Amino acid sequence: MWTKRFEAFVAPARTKPQIWRLAAGLVLVVAVYAGCVVALLGLVWAIAGTEALQGWMQRIAQAGTPTAVLIMLASFIGMLIGPILAARWLHKRPGRTLLGPRLWAGFGLGAAITGLVFAANMLLIPAPFPLVPNTPLDLFLTFLPAALLGIALQTGAEEVLFRGYLQQQLAARFASPVVWMLLPSLAFGGLHYAPAMAGQNAWLLVAAATLFGLVAADLTRVTGSIGAAWGIHFVNNATAILFIALDGSLSGMSLFKTPFTAADTDILRPLIAQDMLVTVIIWACIRLWLARRDRTAPA
Repeated sequence: MWTKRFEAFVAPARTKPQIWRLAAGLVLVVAVYAGCVVALLGLVWAIAGTEALQGWMQRIAQAGTPTAVLIMLASFIGMLIGPILAARWLHKRPGRTLLGPRLWAGFGLGAAITGLVFAANMLLIPAPFPLVPNTPLDLFLTFLPAALLGIALQTGAEEVLFRGYLQQQLAARFASPVVWMLLPSLAFGGLHYAPAMAGQNAWLLVAAATLFGLVAADLTRVTGSIGAAWGIHFVNNATAILFIALDGSLSGMSLFKTPFTAADTDILRPLIAQDMLVTVIIWACIRLWLARRDRTAPA
């Protein structure tokens, strides 16, 4: 399971691999993330006032308007800063070691193949439901640049934490991929557990997120970088947030939304299975591309 690229990726984490440092680092990440959320809410309070704060908190939680979506995405700055501080303060290594080499090349590869597979899927298997128009085009275009930056921040922060920091530090301490691949993926999937929103579909959404975590962990293992995983993550979330969103789930600025919510079992469950299959196809395409590249690379 180990590759030369992954060994180089993990090497900086071997300097300070103690589990207590990782545990303290995760506590630091949570604290920084919470602090940034509080700071953002403080900014909202300063602008909107005390009476409007409760309503804004509800809108941000539901991400039901373009502004609420942007604020929610901006809250992930803490998830990005936290692992960087943990790497520097607790593991005595630069924050850039969380990324790996050839970051942008990997991002471009992951994003391009994911976009192509998504396009092919939409053409070959049209959506089995009518799309509901949502955000007016002029309003959508106004918020689009900031939203793309926000999605890059949100997906990048999650990759830095789960594949950069957590996977690296676990691999520096444990040889088994059951630990350094599976545990971060289960943690990533678990954070997507939302029974209040998804009802009986909650565990299926966790399974889909865990599968993505395993795909991202494997691509990080093969490439020695979070770039490809970040590219897949970015296109996936951009599609779900900007183009076709589940009604009531981050649908505040999507061009279209579904005529059902995340709790609809009859319609959504087959779509979750289809989504998981598409994730596997994307992974296989990237792995094939990487294997071909390595075969044709000069010795």
